[in-house]
Amino acid sequence: MSIWTRITEAVSALTNGEGLSAVFDRLRTPPERSVAFTIAVIALSAKMAKADGLVTRDEVTAFREVFQIARDDEPGAARVFNLARQDVAGFEDYAARIKRMFGEQDGTLCDLMEGLFHIAMADGTYHPNEDAFLRRVAEIFGLPDGDFKRLRSRFVPDAKPDPYAVLGIDPDASLQEARKAWRRQVRDSHPDAMIARGVPEEAVKLAEKRVIDLNRAWEEISQGGADADRHL
Repeated sequence: MSIWTRITEAVSALTNGEGLSAVFDRLRTPPERSVAFTIAVIALSAKMAKADGLVTRDEVTAFREVFQIARDDEPGAARVFNLARQDVAGFEDYAARIKRMFGEQDGTLCDLMEGLFHIAMADGTYHPNEDAFLRRVAEIFGLPDGDFKRLRSRFVPDAKPDPYAVLGIDPDASLQEARKAWRRQVRDSHPDAMIARGVPEEAVKLAEKRVIDLNRAWEEISQGGADADRHL
């Protein structure tokens, strides 16, 4: 059974007048968490689309890139998206319920935030309202400010990505600390690790860009360290 079939079943189980946010209170254990993860990204994306006032073709394409939606499954994804847009519940209520669902699983919440950043940047513009939206979601999730800055540094091209920010370490961190952070994050980005956290198989492509960014950051830091050694 595909995840989209399971999502359709979860949405169909809503009683008359019940909002989509109720789904988050029901899908707390594996394997339902992978369904909940996908619904959470769709629902928060819909709320985020209202933040900048429009849904572009690029954002729809970005969503398909993250979740590899087959043509036959598009109506199911569109239904969840439209339910979220029409739901009277605000994004803060969604975020709070998602936080309760995943508890202290910061890794899964970071995975979810990564999907939102990917979709937010699909049109090449990072709207101030999107920034405020994502900052507030991260705050409700209880994610450290460093995690938010790390994600923002990777996705928002308002400046050259800071390799230390990408790895989530201080600029004065040693080469050994940088290597340790790089290895840990690459390990956490392995598809098996992501699936174990509740990320559906259909969304593990998120890790591909992440690993590229991590490797580039480590290469820049390690090369800088080597250059410094040569000048001593």
